[in-house]
Amino acid sequence: MNFKQYTREFRYNIKLASPVIVGLIGHTMVQLVDNIMVGQLGTAELAAVSLGNSFVFVAMSLGIGFSTAITPLVAQADGSNDPDRNKSIFFNSLLLCVLLGLFLSLAVWSAKPLLYMMGQPDVVVDLASPYLFWVSMSLFPLVTFQAFKQFCDGLSFTRPSMYATLTGNIVNVVLNYFLIFGIAFFPKMGVEGAAIGTIASRFTMVAFIFIYMWKTPRFREFITAINASRFQSVFLKRIIQLGFPSAMQMFFEVGFFTAAIWMSGMLGKNPQAANQIALNLSSITYMFAMGLGVVAMIRVGNQLGRRDFLELRRVALSLFFLILLLDMVFCVFFLLFNGILPWIYLDTGNAADLENVLEVVGLAASLLVVSGFFQISDGIQAVILGALRGLQDVNIPAGIVFFAYGIFGLPISVYLGFTLHWGVVGLWIGLLSGLTASAVLLLWRFQYLTKKMILHNT
Repeated sequence: MNFKQYTREFRYNIKLASPVIVGLIGHTMVQLVDNIMVGQLGTAELAAVSLGNSFVFVAMSLGIGFSTAITPLVAQADGSNDPDRNKSIFFNSLLLCVLLGLFLSLAVWSAKPLLYMMGQPDVVVDLASPYLFWVSMSLFPLVTFQAFKQFCDGLSFTRPSMYATLTGNIVNVVLNYFLIFGIAFFPKMGVEGAAIGTIASRFTMVAFIFIYMWKTPRFREFITAINASRFQSVFLKRIIQLGFPSAMQMFFEVGFFTAAIWMSGMLGKNPQAANQIALNLSSITYMFAMGLGVVAMIRVGNQLGRRDFLELRRVALSLFFLILLLDMVFCVFFLLFNGILPWIYLDTGNAADLENVLEVVGLAASLLVVSGFFQISDGIQAVILGALRGLQDVNIPAGIVFFAYGIFGLPISVYLGFTLHWGVVGLWIGLLSGLTASAVLLLWRFQYLTKKMILHNT
């Protein structure tokens, strides 16, 4: 195999992915800062943020999943040089995301009574309840922002969303600092203050990217095209057709990890806090896979519009090789520093809570060993999913993801965690199993489709 035909794409892939990755890491770093700040209050507060976010992440997966349908449609129209089609896609996708964001915010808040029915520690539930209100309301600006982000990404302009996200992150960190600890004249609000910082930052992101597009000649024609005459049910239907299976894919994946949060909570607040630490650290490295997954959607969508299937396959494989190399580095990093990283999150000066702190650190260190190994399969399956979305193949991948997580991985988590009493480490071995199954099956699907396309067009 001539690897140069793939490695020569690395420079452009990294250039296109870098703004996406920076934006995603910036967002995740804010979650890291949130967790570090809240972790100074105690392990119960850290567990409360984990529990509250578990509800929001499930709904967020649906909103973001729907919005991912926008990028391949825009990329295909851009590859076909059809700006008028993209104007209609933009209006209809924005309309859908606004309505979906409102619905998801209200749905999550109405699910608040479930907090008290899940067998979680009482102290954690009491702290999570007020936190949930603000973060549920933040889903509306977040999903609305996704319409702008995914559209710009589809045009191969990945910087606008990066700038918007980084600006929102600054707002989040500053407000968190003042509201969590009650600095200056601000009230000390604890975990609720972290949630208020989140909603303020997400409205900031929407305002920033709207103004950016309005002020930029390349995008102004799309902003000025926002009017009711652009409503076309055919575009709305197509976005939903692609978006719903994509939302289900993301829902199954996030649901898988959310189940681990809930199950770790059933084991106690310390396992849940350790789960949150390992999950947050794993999320940072996962952003590289998500960024390259966006690039896969864009570049595969472009080649689909040009009907150049040989080039499509070559470009996609170059992205698969790139994420494989990156995740091997992350794997080694987690294995080397698993005992050090958890200390970032916890207050070592709190003598009264020292026993809990030591237990959380020990559990988190073990989880990071497992996380090190699933870096590779998690990253590969994320980029392959992006390539399949670029091909607008979403139904069968959704079924694959459901099988890998719900039918294969989740039962392993339950069996190892509770039946064999391996605790939270057993839960994470189940996560590793599901992610590996997903990566293998999705790669098979991509190979099958692209070979079929090439064969039928030669």
